[in-house]
Amino acid sequence: MHIVTEEETARGGLRERKKRATRTALTEAAVRLAAEHGVDKVTVEAISAAAGVSVRTFFNYFESRDDAFLLLDADAAARVRHAVLAAPAGLSPLEAVRDGVAAELVGVEQQHELWTLQADVLHAAPHLLVRSLGAHMADETRLAEAIAERLTADPGGSSGRPSPDTGEPPRTVGLYPRLVAAIASTAVRVSVEHWCSRQEEAAFADVFREVFELLAAGLPTPPGPGTLS
Repeated sequence: MHIVTEEETARGGLRERKKRATRTALTEAAVRLAAEHGVDKVTVEAISAAAGVSVRTFFNYFESRDDAFLLLDADAAARVRHAVLAAPAGLSPLEAVRDGVAAELVGVEQQHELWTLQADVLHAAPHLLVRSLGAHMADETRLAEAIAERLTADPGGSSGRPSPDTGEPPRTVGLYPRLVAAIASTAVRVSVEHWCSRQEEAAFADVFREVFELLAAGLPTPPGPGTLS
């Protein structure tokens, strides 16, 4: 039996951070170049050069040039699903999703400019917008599957352990998991959009928390004007 040492664990963590940094550099380079020159004029060679890596490295992260414009991180979506499955017993599915997503949104304040640029790029290239929406819908479906697995493993709401993605075909899930996944996706989008338009008024973490608190409370009617306005 091979015992994993702390040094090996640290090396694994370092490799993962380097991979994330490289992917981030490539997506940022792609979006910034597209925002400046237009998608059709951006090449893989230009993206790679702007990110300081080789073309071969580019294709270690993306299957095609267009993938780099989407700012989608399959690993991040997988981490959210693992977090949902590993969340402590007693948390509701919505709370489990909230905590998993929150861990991925650390530092969102530094990313909003890039997200704004990406939105402009997508709207200027409808084929990319369609691909982006499709990818988000696929992630939402897989999140619903994770929520269903959590509920199936423990009727109280938690399996208590992570379960890796198996690559198996999507399975049919019930209304409740699909609804929770869709609501959570919308809540994240609304949180980001609301904060971006009112950055001076509140920290993103506060907006994010309030949105999910309103959902958990059943979206009660605000007592008066000004609530989350």
